[in-house]
Amino acid sequence: MFFAGNQTTALSYMWSHIFDKILNKSGFTKRLHKLKELLLSIFFSIGRIFKYIHCEMEYIKDSFPVKVCHNMRIKRCKLVKGEEYRAYNASKREYFYGFKVQLITTKEGIPVEMYFVEGKEHDSQISQRMYHDLQAESSLYGDSGYTDYELEDLFKETEQVHLQIAREKNSKRKDEPFKAYIKEAMRKIIETFISQITGLMPRHINAVTAKGFIIKLILFVMAFQIKNVI
Repeated sequence: MFFAGNQTTALSYMWSHIFDKILNKSGFTKRLHKLKELLLSIFFSIGRIFKYIHCEMEYIKDSFPVKVCHNMRIKRCKLVKGEEYRAYNASKREYFYGFKVQLITTKEGIPVEMYFVEGKEHDSQISQRMYHDLQAESSLYGDSGYTDYELEDLFKETEQVHLQIAREKNSKRKDEPFKAYIKEAMRKIIETFISQITGLMPRHINAVTAKGFIIKLILFVMAFQIKNVI
């Protein structure tokens, strides 16, 4: 969080201010890669705690892209390969090559769930695969990209979770004005949180492997989670 994911700078700071001896960058990276599952377990454990103390039971879902390289360097990219990583970012009106992070937060900005997929995968497709560990009678807000009427009905019947998805003008299930206003307000809340998370990230995340890239993404989201918890 303080060094924008730059491990060399972080290790140098720890050596000069706190520890007499530290691992070199290679040794630190190898140990960090072994902690991927543990880091995810810590993240979901913190999220689970806040789900059960979150009395309002209102959550917000959205996604944001993280590119691994500039478009002009796609052919030389070694981290990931394949057309499934090339996608269009509607908010910025540009194509990107990389991953998409699915994020669920509370209204207070505490991330409780996250999921990583290839950039090309549509939000509605991800919702069908993504496991939602939410309490019964809770509400999950999302933008129109998550529109899937069958999934909404399935969640309501089996999980007792109300998917509050924003409607397009030509939607078959139009919202009343007050519902549309609430959904729009909730969407703006998570957009603010996502901008704060991406603000912690550097313009380009340096990594040698796809696994290392995802671990850094996990750490940035965890940094934001812990910052908001504290």
